[in-house]
Amino acid sequence: MAYIPLEKLLNNSNSLYNLVMAAAKRATELGQGAQPLIQTHSKKISTIALEEIAAGKVAFEGVPLEPGEMTRGKNSEKES
Repeated sequence: MAYIPLEKLLNNSNSLYNLVMAAAKRATELGQGAQPLIQTHSKKISTIALEEIAAGKVAFEGVPLEPGEMTRGKNSEKES
């Protein structure tokens, strides 16, 4: 199992949320056939995504939501 220190992953941002969103988005891309941006021995797409972020190959500052994605909060409170 690969160990990637959280400090190394959050090198460019202090937002754990942005890190998780970027890793999920990149893992999805890898799962759909995208080529890894680094050479790795890992087989798991989630690990490869995190290794790419740690290597600085994937930017994740302010990861936008996909069009049509809704978040709970202000909008759902107004509808009630």
